[in-house]
Amino acid sequence: MEDCIFCKIVKGDFNTEFVYENEHAVVFKDINPKADTHLLVVPRKHVASLNEVEDAEFIGNLMMTVKETCKKIGLKSYKTMINTGKEAGQTVFHLHIHILGGEIKSFDL
Repeated sequence: MEDCIFCKIVKGDFNTEFVYENEHAVVFKDINPKADTHLLVVPRKHVASLNEVEDAEFIGNLMMTVKETCKKIGLKSYKTMINTGKEAGQTVFHLHIHILGGEIKSFDL
């Protein structure tokens, strides 16, 4: 999607530093962190939310990306969160998974 901020980040339009990346997703620091470690796992393919996922392999690859990222950065304990829909706090309508580690400052994601 041309106007999607996460699609632009995936394409490299903003020179965002990726903590981890693979063929399925990119991972970068949240610009408004709610925990000591707050990363976003963003699929390379645009899917608006979890409600639009039709392929179990797609979501499985994203969850494996979470695991691989945490292993790479040495994060052994963490929370994952997916906001689905405006009422649940989703503000960017490109599916993404929050990785939260260390002290969590706020759950208002």
